[in-house]
Parts: sequence; C-alpha cells; structure tokens
Amino acid sequence: MVSRKLMGVWAVLDFLLLAAGVISVVLSIVWRAPNILMNMVLSESDLTAGMILGIALLVTFAISIGAVVQRSHVTVGLVVLNYTLLLDALGIVIIGTFVWFFTLQERANFHKLWVEATPAVRQTLQDQFKCCGYFNGTDAAEIGGFCQSQDFINGLNTTVLSNFCVTPVTAFADYTLNNVFTDTIKVYGFMAVILCLLLATLCVIKKRREDERFKKIDAKRGGRGFV
Repeated sequence: MVSRKLMGVWAVLDFLLLAAGVISVVLSIVWRAPNILMNMVLSESDLTAGMILGIALLVTFAISIGAVVQRSHVTVGLVVLNYTLLLDALGIVIIGTFVWFFTLQERANFHKLWVEATPAVRQTLQDQFKCCGYFNGTDAAEIGGFCQSQDFINGLNTTVLSNFCVTPVTAFADYTLNNVFTDTIKVYGFMAVILCLLLATLCVIKKRREDERFKKIDAKRGGRGFV
C-alpha cells in the first residue's frame, strides 16, 4: 500500500494548494478596496485574473479530495487531478508573463495611466509623493495642494527626479508587482506547490498501480504471495 510518509507529503502539498486558492481569492477581494495608487497598479482585469486563478485552485483542491478517497485500484481521479494541475500551471504562466511584459516598459505604461487619470487623482498623488507632473513639471501636472502654483512648479530642481512623480509611482508599482507575482507566497510561488503536488500525485498513482498489480499476481498464485 501507499506509504504513510508519501501520503503525508501529498496531504501537506494539497493543503498548501488550498491555502494558495484562499490567498488568491481573498487578496483579489481586499485589493479592490478604494485606494488610488493600488487601483492604478492593479487593474480590474488583474484582480479578476487573480480571482479566477484562486477559484481554479479551489476547484482543483476539491477534485483532489474526490480523487484521493477513491479505492486504491481507482486512479482515474488522480490522473484527472494532474491534468487539472497542468491547466493551473499554464494559467499561472500566462498571468505572470502578462504582468512581467507590462513591467518591461513600466515608466511608459504608468505615464499613460497618469495622463488618463482624473485631475483629482493626479493631485492626490502629487500631494502624497510631494511631486509635480510625471516626467517633468509640464507633463500633466495639476496646480493645487503641494504644487501650489505654476511658479512653484517652475522653481523645482529639474535635476532631481524625486521632484516629479515618475520615480515614486513606478517604485511603488515595481515593489507591489514584484511582491504579488514573484514572492514565495504569491502567484509564482503557487507554481512550486502545483508542480510538487503533481509529482507527488504521480508517485501515488505509480504506487497504487503497483500494489494492484501485485494483488492480481498474488490472486493468480492462489493468494500465497511471494516467498
């Protein structure tokens, strides 16, 4: 029969799969809360993708429970589980690659979001980071609050990047995206759980089939077993 150690490892990995699904769903809900900068960094499509991924992982966990409780000679459920894990892995690669590609031109991409934002949003971010305009003082700068007048903006030191919003905005975006998609408990970290569970499931399938083969051989020998 399948060893307790192997099933213990499998159970731990399956629990981590459940945790990954819960984390993805919860964070996709929490990060929808009104937050100007976070809502700029993580769009509705990003959060929807995270929600879909989380639901997919939870469905995979449900499949895993149904598969593992089957009688030892029934392995079709575990085979289906592995195909589902492969689909989950493909989803993670697609989501991660999309975000990685977006970060390759982070400054330009967030410039577009800055220009498309409302004047109130730009002023709020200028006040938050004590900066005026995106690349410079004439690049969609809003007068008001910290940037109290055009003369104040014109008087900023153009050699200091912190006077303009491109640096603090992209720094926050880079930190957030790196933590969301490459941190060990986030999306790319989920890949390790999925691949390890897939390998563990393959081992369980092999052991169950091996046990069933020996049972059939034993039955043909009249139930005497091997010497």
